[in-house]
This record gives sequence, C-alpha cells and structure tokens, in this order.
Amino acid sequence: MKILYEDPWILVVVKPPGMASQPERSTAMDMVSYLKNYISRKEGQKNPYVAAVHRLDRPVGGVMVYARTPESASALSRQIAGRTVRKEYLAVVCGSPEKSEGVLEDWLLRNGKTNVSEVVPPGTLEGKLARLSYKILARNDQGYTLVSVHLETGRHHQIRVQMAAAKTPVAGDRRYGGGNAGNFRDIGLFSCKLSFKHPGTKKMMEFQAKPQWGPFLLFSDVFDISDHA
Repeated sequence: MKILYEDPWILVVVKPPGMASQPERSTAMDMVSYLKNYISRKEGQKNPYVAAVHRLDRPVGGVMVYARTPESASALSRQIAGRTVRKEYLAVVCGSPEKSEGVLEDWLLRNGKTNVSEVVPPGTLEGKLARLSYKILARNDQGYTLVSVHLETGRHHQIRVQMAAAKTPVAGDRRYGGGNAGNFRDIGLFSCKLSFKHPGTKKMMEFQAKPQWGPFLLFSDVFDISDHA
C-alpha cells in the first residue's frame, strides 16, 4: 500500500488489489483499519478518524482519497454526489471493442443477495442508468486490449458489468466472464487517476498511479503514468 499524499484533512493512497476499501464482515485487514493503525503509529493518536468517501471493489486496486475529519468527509461526499470528482481507470479487456473510442450506456440492476449486477431493459424497476466512456490505448497479439475508462455514473461493479455486456470482459474477472481467458491472479482493472477539490484549501488536486501487476504486465511498455502528480 502506497501513500501518495497526506495532511490533516485527507490521505491519498494506492489501494492494493484484494483489500477492502472499508471494514466488512471479515477479519481481513481493510484500508480504513490500515490507515487508522498507520496514523496511530505515526502520530500517537488513539482511534484516529478515517472515513471512506468512495469505494473500489475488493479485487480492484488504485488511487483513493480518505477523509481525516468529519468536515472533510462531508465536503468530499458533496463533490462525489455532485459528480465533480473525476475518476479515470485503466482496464485490460478480453478481445477488443468495435470502435477505438465510444460510450457505453446501460441499465443495471443489483442483486443484493448475490452481490452481482446485470444489464436489464431500460426502465426496469430498481434499475439504474450507467454510463461510461472508453478509449483504446493499445492491443496485443494475445487478444487483449488496454483501454482507459471515464465513469460518468458510479454504479455497482459498473465497468466490469458494462464491459462484459459489450463482449469484452475485464481480464481476470471471474465473476463477470473474464476469468477463463489467461491465468491471471488479479483483475485487469485499476483506478489510475483521481482529481478533486481539497476540502480544506479548496485547491484542485490530481493524483495518478501506475498498475504493476496481473494483466497490466502485458502492456507495461505501452503506457506511461507517473506515480503521482
């Protein structure tokens, strides 16, 4: 786990794949607990405040921001609700989209019992509109494609579901059909860029990171993303 930035208001980190964004019904370490322990060791605080204001799926790694005060949590949550926080992802998908860039728009329905979402007809009861844009960055001769993805909505498992519905599932994603292609331990999805207004100083901030595991190793010589900005 890498810390990109920290101050009295926020912590910006690179979440490793396989770790939950916040506490779950599990004894495994999660990001909030890890960061609380980190602050306690560094600053001597007992039970410091750390709040998750957005999430990444447990298998997905990448850049996240955590609030260190209730006021910061409220300010960041308002930005997320207002869709002013910009998120960019990298995905390695099986096959290749028909167009070099485009928009995917679907209605998604989440099954709370199975923790799986699916594409449903528009207007389906409890279904939600999901929209993302993508751009192909590179292809390789093994049948994989590297794409950048911008989320315009934040639905449950959105990128994974929409890419699978477009017949280009994310490599290594056993839940949505990409697990049969390639012997990957980790999923080919990574939050590579995050930009938001600092809750204290109001300055616009942008952070980037590069994935260095799993399916992304197929394209390590193709894309160049600095560790931080």
